[in-house]
Amino acid sequence: MIMSRIEAPRDEDTGNLVDRLLTGLPAGSVLSDPDVTASYATDMASFCPAGAPAVVVLPRTVEEVQHVLRVATELRVPVVPQGARTGLSGAANATDGCVVLSLVRMDRILEIDPVDRIAVVEPGVVNATLSRAVAAHGLAYPPDPSSWETCTIGGNIGTASGGLCCVKYGVTAEYVLGLDVVLADGRLMSTGRRTAKGVAGYDLTRLFVGSEGSLGVVVRAVLALKPEPPRQLVLAAEFPSARAACDAVCAIMADGHVPSLLELMDRTTVRAVNALTGMGLPETTEALLLAAFDTHDPAADLAAVGALCEAAGATEVVPADDLAESELLLQARRAALPALEAVKGTTMIDDVCVPRSRLGDLIEGIERIAGKHRLTIGVCAHAGDGNTHPTVCFDASDPDESRRARASFDEIMALGLELGGTITGEHGVGVLKKEWLAREIGPVGLELQRQIKQVFDPLGILNPGKLF
Repeated sequence: MIMSRIEAPRDEDTGNLVDRLLTGLPAGSVLSDPDVTASYATDMASFCPAGAPAVVVLPRTVEEVQHVLRVATELRVPVVPQGARTGLSGAANATDGCVVLSLVRMDRILEIDPVDRIAVVEPGVVNATLSRAVAAHGLAYPPDPSSWETCTIGGNIGTASGGLCCVKYGVTAEYVLGLDVVLADGRLMSTGRRTAKGVAGYDLTRLFVGSEGSLGVVVRAVLALKPEPPRQLVLAAEFPSARAACDAVCAIMADGHVPSLLELMDRTTVRAVNALTGMGLPETTEALLLAAFDTHDPAADLAAVGALCEAAGATEVVPADDLAESELLLQARRAALPALEAVKGTTMIDDVCVPRSRLGDLIEGIERIAGKHRLTIGVCAHAGDGNTHPTVCFDASDPDESRRARASFDEIMALGLELGGTITGEHGVGVLKKEWLAREIGPVGLELQRQIKQVFDPLGILNPGKLF
């Protein structure tokens, strides 16, 4: 097993670390007040241990990032790259004595090219900011995580994030054409291309996407763009059971439809959204399915999908009359996770992904797990690609309930693997799921991944303790 060959710096060494960092960084970029550095210790995941950073660095240039990595290599200090810390796996959690490398100040959009349909950005650019900037050119950057108003492109790349539109447009990895990456020893490497095609050598770009900062620090990205689609219209369908809603999902996909969004909320989630927002969603439903189309004739597509929903047992099918009503339905879906968090105060958010044909089996299994452990578990899902977010609601101050929450979380992951799925569709492994990574990819796959890590990071200083 590859272990980090570093130790947390002693108190007397921290001053030396800060001094060395300040030789290549402005004073305002280096934070060492323990009360301040503690606020950078974690992302949004529960049950993930975190250490106390020795220092937080907020660089603005590639050269400053290179300086940080050179100092860290020289002093054998761990480095934890961070974006907006909206992640849900503990991938951005600090380790004791580390340098937290926060990239949020590297937030420039360097180029938007409508001819080549690319954008060149720094890692701290917020997803929604990029989306609005390219829209001014008649273009779109499709990946849209639920946290798109706050999450950064660098974080999206690090965790290979997805979003609501993935069923039609795909995930972050499909839009990353090239990267500039600072390696553990401070060298700068470029991967990939700006062209529409390119197969020169191993695909190192894809290797970095989803690597959670464990192989290098992304400081620039070349991203593919699409022509901006027409505004989408949304349909809402109520079902008497989650199984019936999942049957409708299978029918929609089998019939050849390509929705821009196909989302599911179970009864627990619907009621939680109503409690938080007062939107008045139908609380009598057992499952609410949202389908959207951004085609040139979305009303016709929605009518065809509505008929399939009715054939699958939908009790009510309501297409939105206009864009405003459609947006309101999407706001309800985006409110799902905050609403579930409000149920008990703390959540564990899973992101098990299964083949669409097994989606009904997974949701019914989650209902059994919730009953077994006497817990509230809401499910919202990117149903069109089988990616579910079972959200365990619990009181973190209750040790027994916390224990049951963790046990239910693990049982859901085990069920996902049993159904031919994966432990993470878009949130990553981080700390939360690293013991499950070995179960999914097996001993040979795990050993090869560790060897790849050693090639890029022989001292083990980059985000140690994550993935495996």
